[in-house]
Amino acid sequence: MRAVLQRVTDASVTIDGDVTGKIDAGLLVFVCAMPDDTLATAQDLAAKIAKLRLFNDKEGKMNLSLAQTGGSALIVSQFTLAADTSRGTRPGFSRAGHPDLAKSLYLHFIASMRRLDIPTQTGEFGAEMSICSTNQGPCTIWIDTEHV
Repeated sequence: MRAVLQRVTDASVTIDGDVTGKIDAGLLVFVCAMPDDTLATAQDLAAKIAKLRLFNDKEGKMNLSLAQTGGSALIVSQFTLAADTSRGTRPGFSRAGHPDLAKSLYLHFIASMRRLDIPTQTGEFGAEMSICSTNQGPCTIWIDTEHV
């Protein structure tokens, strides 16, 4: 799986004019399933994200995890993280997991985050969404479970 994490002071997802997910301080997580991913991959990614030390301690060092700060996660499916831009000017998305697999892994990832006691809000798989966020730091991290 691939994920892009943004440390935020706030973030929200709007679908058809309705706010469907909203968090205060925490992580905005864009996630993409790849063809060889499994339920274990989704679970491992959730555990890694919950433990990543991306938040400042009292001395201002990135030394605290999302779990330690009590922050929330806003999770948004984003197949475009699998974009192949190696040829031409139009990205290809054949590296993304099939939509049925991707939806299953997205839902399992969300459930895994919740089982880790991370307050979680979401977008909607496959929907056209508007995402608003205030990136703090800025702090943006890219994770590819193939390289973890």
